[in-house]
Amino acid sequence: MNWGELLNHWAFSGVDWLVIGGGITLAYIVFGIAGFGTALVAGPILILFMPLSKIIPLLVLLDFVAAFGNLLQSRRDVDKPELLRLLPCMAIGCTLGVIFLLNLHSDLLLLLMGLFISAYAIYSLSVKARPKQLAAGWSIPMGTVGGLFGALFGSGGFLYAIYLNSRLPKDPARATQSALISCSTVVRLSLFLFAGVYAELPLLVLAVCMLPAMAVGLWISRRLTLRMSREAFVQLVTWLVLASGIALIARYLST
Repeated sequence: MNWGELLNHWAFSGVDWLVIGGGITLAYIVFGIAGFGTALVAGPILILFMPLSKIIPLLVLLDFVAAFGNLLQSRRDVDKPELLRLLPCMAIGCTLGVIFLLNLHSDLLLLLMGLFISAYAIYSLSVKARPKQLAAGWSIPMGTVGGLFGALFGSGGFLYAIYLNSRLPKDPARATQSALISCSTVVRLSLFLFAGVYAELPLLVLAVCMLPAMAVGLWISRRLTLRMSREAFVQLVTWLVLASGIALIARYLST
């Protein structure tokens, strides 16, 4: 099978490729600034062209590359005790999420993703105060549910952020979150590999084709951080995420 045949497997038109590439670029602009959220942004766009059970493994491959790039820049600030506290719970949650993702009906996953990203957006827009310091025991539910959401919907990073921001200063919290997301991508990648998801060669080719779009998104994010505050940008994106979540729910109800 040559490259042309592999790309034709998806039956995308030229406009489809532009939309998919644009969605990936936008997702990694958000990732570069917020440190998570690729599936929240790209998911509602990509789901027009492929099932969620293909989207999440695709984004995991791209996140694997992007997350380690961020980690290399901030690895010295990582808080190892907090990282080690969250890792086992995250791994359990990821395992459950992969099982659900590969076995639930695609229409149900569409509804669940719409509800998930809408709830996330409403929470982000309505809760402004930094949480008080959470006890270490909160690492169990935050790590487990974060891993579950990460594997099932591609985005559990906001739960890690809530926990870590309540316990650490800004730079160590962000560095530890990057390390945790890097570990999460390794766990999810291994689980998808074990489940045979990456035996489908066209999915791997699609991931390679999206690497330039990911790189452009990360490059733009670095430029935006110099001109626009992280808070203002994330709020703008959150409104877009809310609109996408509502659209996914409406799409499910209309089927």
